[in-house]
Amino acid sequence: MERRRLGRTGIEVSVLGFGCGAVGGLMVRGDPAEQERAVAAAVARGVNYFDTAVLYGNGASEENLGRVLKRLKPDIVLGTKFTILPADRGRVAEAVRASLEGSLRRLGRDHVDLLQLHNRIAAAGDDRPLAPEMVLGEVAPALERLKREGKIRFAGITALGETPALHRVVESGAFDTAQVVCNLLNPTAAGAPLPSGLPGQDFAGLLARAQAAGVGTIGIRALAGGALSGSEARHPTAMAEVAPIASGADYRSDVAAAQRFAPLIAEGHARDLVEAALRFAMSHAAMSTVLVGMATLQQLEHALAAAEKGPLAKAALTRADELARSGSWPGAQTVAGSSAPVPTE
Repeated sequence: MERRRLGRTGIEVSVLGFGCGAVGGLMVRGDPAEQERAVAAAVARGVNYFDTAVLYGNGASEENLGRVLKRLKPDIVLGTKFTILPADRGRVAEAVRASLEGSLRRLGRDHVDLLQLHNRIAAAGDDRPLAPEMVLGEVAPALERLKREGKIRFAGITALGETPALHRVVESGAFDTAQVVCNLLNPTAAGAPLPSGLPGQDFAGLLARAQAAGVGTIGIRALAGGALSGSEARHPTAMAEVAPIASGADYRSDVAAAQRFAPLIAEGHARDLVEAALRFAMSHAAMSTVLVGMATLQQLEHALAAAEKGPLAKAALTRADELARSGSWPGAQTVAGSSAPVPTE
């Protein structure tokens, strides 16, 4: 498994990261024995970055991951996240500390390598956004104190919210990492233009801005919540409904839009859409690691096999760009190779 530097942290992380989120659901709702088999299989194949959060199953992901890590004792890089609620305003530092202490108990650790803000960064909204002034003025200092105490090694953000606010925070130097949306449906974080007619967000080259600032990047939604499988079918362990992030109007639209990339499979650039999507997300030099969530061990094996092939070739990237620019969104082509179980994040 290829490893890349996580920005200025100096940590080397596997190009494929193990996502413990609720969308795939294995580490939230999965069978305990399969959870252990999946973590062991990932570690054996070179995966060393594991990513969880308090919000994933209201702590269940952290508890399950902690149980497995205690048993296997692998040498990994571990990241989790916290959310600032409206009631936490005026006591941000206390809220960050309390959230971390709960995470450490569930994970069975005395520290984590990476603690990340899980809120959107924006001036307004109805989903607990934080203005960049609060992120830089209150959240960042709270995380610096936890660093000095040895509770965390590094601090990061989830780079969702208003694009100018995200650029400001990433370029501030206050954070070590950023979780960035970049996929075939929305490649704008990698500097590509937003495909014509797609109602998604333009992240305006966020990956390059992060790289210039020494910020390590963690790719999220590489499979658009599963839509880039080209199939609406979902495993029972996965979330039944997934809202798009920075792409189409709804999941069905994203699945339809994914079908325009079927020629990548027909022309031999990748075995199936899942492989094409994962290898696409890994193709930008500024991307440190790409998270994949899964519902089953089989889905993990699918992702591992894709990652081991490395980034897409230049010809495949050129073809993907051509397909993204062709016609109106969403497409209506039939997808080749989409019947196998696939990862869902």
